[in-house]
Amino acid sequence: MAIPLLSIVIPAHNEESRLPRTLEQVFAFLEKQSYAAEVIVVENGSTDRTLELAQGFAARHPNLRLIHTDGRGKGLAVRLGMLEAAGEYAFMCDADLSMPIEQVSRFLPPALQTIDVAIGSREVKGARRYDEPAHRHLGGRFINLIIRLLILPRLQDTQCGFKCFRRAVAQDLFKVQQLNGWSFDIELLYIAYRRGYTVVEVPVDWYYRSESKVSAIPDALRMINDIFRIRSNARQGLYDAPRSNAAA
Repeated sequence: MAIPLLSIVIPAHNEESRLPRTLEQVFAFLEKQSYAAEVIVVENGSTDRTLELAQGFAARHPNLRLIHTDGRGKGLAVRLGMLEAAGEYAFMCDADLSMPIEQVSRFLPPALQTIDVAIGSREVKGARRYDEPAHRHLGGRFINLIIRLLILPRLQDTQCGFKCFRRAVAQDLFKVQQLNGWSFDIELLYIAYRRGYTVVEVPVDWYYRSESKVSAIPDALRMINDIFRIRSNARQGLYDAPRSNAAA
């Protein structure tokens, strides 16, 4: 089988209300593309019908792979999917599909060339937000301020759930990722900079979903704690595994 150009990794925990519509849109988009692609759904610890629904899609779409684990945490789910991805580019995609799937093209050649990590951004020039309440936007900017002050000063939006990695880079980063929770994005980007990879922010159109699972204040407190864990992990050398030839 030919190596697909693109792997789309979708973490799914209790997503029975959103996952079917997202998968329908993803496959409708992929069917129109000239390149080969695969979709990897990672269902972890759901208590609803997420696993059953994903199994139904997998039965109808041979390029959908389903990974099931009882372990909890978005960071864990994304790591398992990324390490299984076979595509030249591995793209992580939130189950709510708050970014139109058509915009995945902004993360791939020819739109981007020789980029190691491309992250969706709701803040850089050209990005647009839709239907987001003012208090949610302000809360997000507050969280980003903390991130920029404490660990990633160059990035305007680390928490948008759409990110793309060259496969070899993904393998290099996710093999040493430690955090299983919400702050795993910060950890990955910190490791990427630490290892000298190129990281760019890609402007996207982003649509606020009222059923979002983000809680600004509790998540901000957990994130601060996780940032100190990331720094501790770095001091212990947990991110210092020998570099692969990914950047060659």
